[in-house]
Amino acid sequence: MRIILGRNKGRCIRVAVVAATLCVGWAVHAQEPARLPRAMVDAALARQILALSPERITARDVREILARAPAPRIVLLQGSVAAVTMRPFAEFLIAMGFPADRLRRPQDGALTYASSGSSEELAGTLAWHFEADGMMPLLIGHSQGGMLAIRTLHELAGAFHDSVPVWNPGTDKAESRVTIIDPLTGQPRTVVGLQVPYVAALATGKLPRLVLGQWSMLAKLRSIPDTVEEFTGFALEWDLIAGQFPDAEPYRAVGSARVRNVTLPESYSHITLPRTQHLAAHPRTRRWIDEYVPGTAPAALPDAEEFDSANLLHAADIWYSVKKYWCLAAQRLILARGPE
Repeated sequence: MRIILGRNKGRCIRVAVVAATLCVGWAVHAQEPARLPRAMVDAALARQILALSPERITARDVREILARAPAPRIVLLQGSVAAVTMRPFAEFLIAMGFPADRLRRPQDGALTYASSGSSEELAGTLAWHFEADGMMPLLIGHSQGGMLAIRTLHELAGAFHDSVPVWNPGTDKAESRVTIIDPLTGQPRTVVGLQVPYVAALATGKLPRLVLGQWSMLAKLRSIPDTVEEFTGFALEWDLIAGQFPDAEPYRAVGSARVRNVTLPESYSHITLPRTQHLAAHPRTRRWIDEYVPGTAPAALPDAEEFDSANLLHAADIWYSVKKYWCLAAQRLILARGPE
């Protein structure tokens, strides 16, 4: 009996040792940074992508080249009213040729993100995606979603915390690290200091910050730090919901960011700004959007009574920037990692 017990005891010890070894190995693996991504394109496609001019991406370029290229994730942040989501804007981007999977939330596949979340969590999530994909996500926010996007830029600048943990969107939990491996250089770097390529804020005003008690953003809302390459703020001249009135304070750069302020037509509505999916469906508005270049005189549109052209300006402007930074992200990844 003692021999049998001894054998069982030895077997239990061996099983325990193996199990402990596996657990330790899994734990170590779980803490390892993601493998550096490759460009995931062949040499011929890589040459085509590198030959593109980011500022002059045509509909054909999207259809024949970018559609086969890696794409950055886009985080679409809705406002505080739950019924008004960014799903219609996501559907517009998909209809224009942007890959749907790069718009969906990893947790549930939704095409819109709530704006009630934490800027620290969002900053950590951006870092996780950058490490995993080799491309920093883009941020587009409506109303309070624009506030969260801007707050996240200040979070990345270290305005609220000295360090920010990496946030895993798959497990929806913070990881025990505040650094990532930069996928373009292979070097470790902190979450604080990362730069988002493009951010857009739609109808984001100071009045809701007062009403909702978001005091820490009052002085920062119009100041754009250098944790973004390019920022565009869209505003309605008379916007009672946002507290926006003529001659209101514009967005301004406090560092190296390129900042643009765009005033939308008075016929636009704060609540319906995300409703843009119809613009990709009509041939005339779609062609106008494809040909739009900021800072140039756009082609004239026929009488608006012939079709619905609501929200055309910011839809075209944002699509132009999405194409531009989609192309730049793919080019940067190819130059850093090379084709397959």
